[in-house]
Amino acid sequence: MGVERAVTRWYVQRQVLIYEIASLEAKLAQMQEEGQESSSEERVAVEEQLAIARSKLRASGSCPKPMMG
Repeated sequence: MGVERAVTRWYVQRQVLIYEIASLEAKLAQMQEEGQESSSEERVAVEEQLAIARSKLRASGSCPKPMMG
């Protein structure tokens, strides 16, 4: 049962990171469309959050065990 928990936890954490990355990328795209050059500090903060989320996703690696079989 421990293996299933590890796989489930990995999968949930991975999905949360993927949703966070998608949200941050959408926010950056929206900022570019609006042309908000005055809030460059906010843009830099979003880019930093995006870089952190991407590095967490890479660090999580592959699934600890196959989900089926």
